[in-house]
Amino acid sequence: MPLNSVNTNVGAMVALQSLNRTSDELTATQKRISTGFRVADARDDGAAYAVAERVRGDIAATTSANEQLGGIKGLLDVTQASLQNVSTTLQKLKELTVKLADGTITSEQQSQYQSQVKQLTNNIKSFIEDATYNSRNILDENNANYQGTSQVLRNGEGVVYSFSGYAAIAGIYDEISTANGWDRASASSAITAGGSLTTAISNTLTQLNNFGSYSNFIDTQINYNKAKIDAQNSGLGALVDADLAKESARLQSLQIRQQLGTQALSISNQAPQTLLSLFR
Repeated sequence: MPLNSVNTNVGAMVALQSLNRTSDELTATQKRISTGFRVADARDDGAAYAVAERVRGDIAATTSANEQLGGIKGLLDVTQASLQNVSTTLQKLKELTVKLADGTITSEQQSQYQSQVKQLTNNIKSFIEDATYNSRNILDENNANYQGTSQVLRNGEGVVYSFSGYAAIAGIYDEISTANGWDRASASSAITAGGSLTTAISNTLTQLNNFGSYSNFIDTQINYNKAKIDAQNSGLGALVDADLAKESARLQSLQIRQQLGTQALSISNQAPQTLLSLFR
């Protein structure tokens, strides 16, 4: 092919190809800067994008699981608060029961103590019935939304954590519901080992321990999920995030290359004009 040709301008072709490559690189760099991602879609890096989408799905699932765990934590906190109040009230009830078991008190004193006992037992029942969170109660078996066993997803992989409710009306309140009618013999029996008041106190403390364990597990799982999400976000960033400092420097370099390429193309396009001098 002749070097001096008006039909084929090799210099212009090379300059145009170089300018097109520079423009493509500039477009890619501008995309990274505007989106903040080195891999914004599958066209940038199909394999990396597929991995990133899977990780994003895992993060979303774990976040959703933590939201559900947060609701269960609220339920357990309310339940523990209820049982703590029941426990405190039972200790007061025991104090009065000891007085009722004293054979030296008068009938008037017995009536006064029984009146106080009635108020305490009513409070205990109220604490159990009011242990409701988001319409759920896992202490009051008479509640329409009571569940003997509760389940919640503890992570984004669908693993279930189960814990048991407690029928506190039968296990606690029914043991002391007739305390306002206790005479000396009944009161004495109630505070013995195996007595109704002793049983109510023992059941309450056992459930405080159980629900405390459930709550600790939920707290630990929530914190672990948060740490896992942070680690996943860190890995995701390393995979797809753009190095903006590097891209900024590259942008300036490409802009200069683009300007030089444009000038080179202009010079190459003017080269055939020199052939005219041969015909003068």
